[in-house]
Formats: sequence, C-alpha cells, structure tokens
Amino acid sequence: MVPVRYNIRSLFVRKLTTGATAIGIAMVVFVFAGALMAGEGIKRAMGNAGRDDIAIVLRDGSDAELSSSVKPEVLGMLRERPEVARVEGREGVIGEVVVIITAELADGSGGLSNVMIRGTPAGGIEFRPELKVVRGRAPKPGTNEVMVGRAISGRFKGIATGQSFDLRRNRPFQVVGVFEAAGSSYESEVWGDADVIATALGRSASVSSARIRLTSASQFPTFKASLEADKRLGVEVMRESDYLKKQSEQLQGFLVFMFVAIAVMFSVAAMIGAAITMNGAVANRTREIGTLRALGFSRRAILFSFVLEAIFLAALGGAVGTAFVLVLTRFQFPIMNFQTFSEIVIGFRATPTIMAVSLGFSMIMGLIGGLVPAIRAARVSPVEAMRG
Repeated sequence: MVPVRYNIRSLFVRKLTTGATAIGIAMVVFVFAGALMAGEGIKRAMGNAGRDDIAIVLRDGSDAELSSSVKPEVLGMLRERPEVARVEGREGVIGEVVVIITAELADGSGGLSNVMIRGTPAGGIEFRPELKVVRGRAPKPGTNEVMVGRAISGRFKGIATGQSFDLRRNRPFQVVGVFEAAGSSYESEVWGDADVIATALGRSASVSSARIRLTSASQFPTFKASLEADKRLGVEVMRESDYLKKQSEQLQGFLVFMFVAIAVMFSVAAMIGAAITMNGAVANRTREIGTLRALGFSRRAILFSFVLEAIFLAALGGAVGTAFVLVLTRFQFPIMNFQTFSEIVIGFRATPTIMAVSLGFSMIMGLIGGLVPAIRAARVSPVEAMRG
C-alpha cells in the first residue's frame, strides 16, 4: 500500500488546483447541508408544537383547522369523556378559532402576506406549558388585546408590542405582549381571546377545532374510536403531533427537494472539477507513478492511492462546507405553509446527523470524481513512464 503521507503531500504541492476543487465541493456541501437544515427547521417548528397526549378534534373531512367547524355542544360532550385529564386550575378541553388575515409588511416595501390569528379561551395559554410571555404581558380575557409570536413580532405593520391592527374594518386589536413557544410554529401566530375574535368575525356559533388533554397517550386509540364511531358528532380525531406533522409534510418535501435538486446540479460540476484535478495529477506525475510501480507497488495499490487522494480532497472541501453552513443557524426565513396558506418563520437547524451525512456526501463526490483518473493511473506502464 502506498503511504498515505504521499497523497497528503501531493495535495499540498498542488495548492491552486487543490484549493479550487475544495472550494467547489464546499459550495455543494453548503447547499446540500442547508437544504437538510431547512427541512429540520420545518420539522422542529411543527413538531415542537405537538404532543402525543393531546388530541385534536376537527370536523369530519377537514384537513386543517381553517376549514373545520366544531359546534359548542360537541365541546360539552368532550368534557364529560373519561379519557380527559382533569388537572385543577388547567383546562382539559379547549375550543379555538383560527383565521387568516392579510397584513402589510413593516419594511416599507408595500408587500403583503398572510398571518394566522388564533382565538383561544381563558385557559388556552395554561393549556400549553411550553408557551412563555417574553415581552409585555398576556392579553386579558374578554378584551380586544392580543399577543404576537416572537418570530413575526414587528414583521408586519401594527403587529408589534404597543401597536394595533384591524381584524376587520373598525375592529382594532391591541398588541400587548410577545411570546415564545419552544421555537414552534405557534411563534408565527397572533393570539387573542376566542370569544372576542369569534364575535368580530361573526363566528360565534362554532370553533375551528378542539384540543383535549388526555390522561395518558395510551388512551388515544379508545378516545378516537369512540368519537369517530358516533356519526352524530361528525368529527375526525388525530394526535396533535400527527396532525402537525401532516401539516408540514408538503412544505418540508418541497423545500428539501428544491435545495437538493440545486445541490445535485452543483455536485455534477464539483465531480467534474475533481476529475479534472485528478487527471491533471496523473498527467503530471507519470514518472512518480512509474517509480512506484518499479518499487513493487501493484496496480491495485496505485488505484487505491489515487482514489484515497480524491476522497481526501473531497473531505477537505466537505469539512469547509459543513463548517461554513453552521452560520445559517443564526438566520431565519419566512415561507408560506401550503396547508394553511399562512406565513411561518423557519430557522435552519443543524444536527450531528446532518453534518455527518453532508460530509459523507462530499466523500462520495470525491470517490465518483476520482475513480476514472485513478483507473488511468493504475494502468500506467512502469517502463513507458520511466522512458517518458
């Protein structure tokens, strides 16, 4: 086997070509890892808001809260169910109203986007212990006060602490606080009193959905089967975690596919660059290869040595790309949720798995790009090489 230090020395001798190829591979890895991190961000944003011991009840046939309608009498029946957790001072069943409004961006561009407004009852905030008010205060029940999620605070005109906006004409709502919710999609919503919001919209006869805290996650199958078997109710029951996962599937799939498609196109160019670099190395090192063969190194050893060199080169680029992609964790970007047609703000999320996969992707590019030049090097005749 050819000593590994021979390959490392060779890379440092050809600094210009090594650097150019490594930068190309680093760019590909940057895009590829960014795609995976964006997908993980969507998964975290939606998944963080869902729990297995909470069930969500929608109208049968509805695929989202926006298109659902649950009657108040159904809420009363749900509160009597034996599977509902009864914790003193905390609601076990809450009905919420969800609507979408169009708001103008606060950057002065005149652009518009959709914002989700959630009307929740007095116990709605306590229902979600992960929710914390980080600026100002929570809205008072029965008033036109609202609080806004941290991710969109100040992004839209009127939707920031101390400002106000109209839910409908002459229906102003005052923003009194900003909240966080463990980085979930709730942070891209505006929350207010359910009754006040429903009255303002003329929707007092029903709520969009009901959320039920179960005594344990294991009670869900019994709870679901019982409710859906009663055709008078006309409801569909899902675990909150499954519901939110379903809401994010299309968006996550689209975003990851788009970024990965770009990364694949770039990777072809990177592999060509690696192949050109390694072909140049073979052409310039014909005498070295002949000497190695004359010293007794087999064709297989030469092949392995040049493949290893290409992988080292790709790993160098991959390490640079994965290091720089961590900068993206400081940024967030808004995107439209295809299921709710509302804007949510997503952050790039890095995980050890994503970093490892990205580095592995770079080494696969090196392997593919360096294989043909390595075969060419292995076929060099020692006699002809020494004559050259």
